[in-house]
Amino acid sequence: MSTASSPTEITTSAAPASQAAATPAAEPGSAAGPAQLRRTLKLRHLVFIGLAYMAPLAVFDMFGIVSDVTDGHVPLAYLVVIVAVLFTAFSYSRMVRFFPIAGSAYTYAKEAINPHIGFLVGWAATLDYLLLPMINAILSAIYMGAVFPDVPFWVWVLLTVGICTVMNLIGVKLAASMNIILVGIQLVVAILFVVLTIVNITNGANGSGLSVQPFISSDLQLAAISAGAAVLALSFLGFDAVSTLAEEAERPERDIPRAIFIIIGVAGAFFVTVTYVMQVLFPDVSELGDIVGASPEIAKYIGGAAFQAIFVGGYMMAVLGCGITQQMSAARLLYAMGRDGALPKRLFGRINPRTGVPVVNVLIVAAIALTALFVDLDRAASMINFGAFIAFTFVNLSVIFVFFRFLKRRGPGAWLGFVIVPGIGVVINVWLWLSLDTVSMVIGGIWLALGAAYLLITTRGFRAPAPDLTGPINIGMYE
Repeated sequence: MSTASSPTEITTSAAPASQAAATPAAEPGSAAGPAQLRRTLKLRHLVFIGLAYMAPLAVFDMFGIVSDVTDGHVPLAYLVVIVAVLFTAFSYSRMVRFFPIAGSAYTYAKEAINPHIGFLVGWAATLDYLLLPMINAILSAIYMGAVFPDVPFWVWVLLTVGICTVMNLIGVKLAASMNIILVGIQLVVAILFVVLTIVNITNGANGSGLSVQPFISSDLQLAAISAGAAVLALSFLGFDAVSTLAEEAERPERDIPRAIFIIIGVAGAFFVTVTYVMQVLFPDVSELGDIVGASPEIAKYIGGAAFQAIFVGGYMMAVLGCGITQQMSAARLLYAMGRDGALPKRLFGRINPRTGVPVVNVLIVAAIALTALFVDLDRAASMINFGAFIAFTFVNLSVIFVFFRFLKRRGPGAWLGFVIVPGIGVVINVWLWLSLDTVSMVIGGIWLALGAAYLLITTRGFRAPAPDLTGPINIGMYE
């Protein structure tokens, strides 16, 4: 079998339905078949795409909130998230060898467990796409408010959403070269931040000194660490984005697993390092004037108003760049779901014939983004993580189902790699999922219930096949 890492390990009678989809793509316009995705991405491309999607400055987003929740143990909370993500990454590396096709968590659950379950996993993950522009609007208002405190919060929200919406309506796309510039600026700003913070620590500013307290202390509380880790999972949204590029990678079975682990290793080391020096300098963020906007406050403390302006300026470039692409992706996701019949085609499956833009969908995403006027940052992050933890949990479960449904060789190594390790991943992700706040669980539960009701209706009580979400999950994000 072409989708299996080891052909002799898979039963031929229970071969995954998507086997044909994993065959090499035909050249566009060839007699062999319709145009398909081309395998042009090497390992370095996959790594950069994953890191760019995660955005390096995301490390500053939740520092103040999580420091307050964990009582000064943000680096430790990050280590917990890294462990959880590594278990899930291992499962992604397993699944991409069996299903080297686009779709990620949705495809894995659909093929390994059940198509209806797969639809609900994809539906839950869709919540992330729809809410990310809202997160950008909140962050924009927080950071700009630190520099211009007299300007109301709602002004920055409206400006951010308005700019992103206008840019999408006129059909502007950020080229890959622009993303490289934005990521480069973020890295420079982050490095300057770390250097200035270390200088302040060396000089004994705020009575600081290097210590292990951000990782371990006498007042450590497990519940607080898990709650902080549940919020920080937002920083790692995107490590799995490269799995959606399986049909565009030159060697997906080899390079995508490697890229996933490299991305987690690089990003994890970066996140822990940055938050460690920040936490050492400010063990108690309540000393700052604004806990939610702690990072720009620290930037002003370590480098004065001039560096704060540089820090916020660099961050705003990243926020606007991410906001435009995220709103574009969410609108295209809704369009693809409408085009393929997963959502009402008359509303969601239409594009403007002049601009080629799904105008209604862009406006719908903008309306959702405007909820930033009423939602605080930690709750918004928790709502996004609701879908992420569901997706991560079912990726791990999919590996277990592959073991019992398709694997013929079931020696000790197979039990370890296909049952025990992903089983631990399931437990960790469910634990973090249950650590989300109550309001986020209620809103996420309502969203999931809507998806279940829609599935029940469209499949006539699960008697018909589930709507196909392959299109919206792989909508050419990097075209």
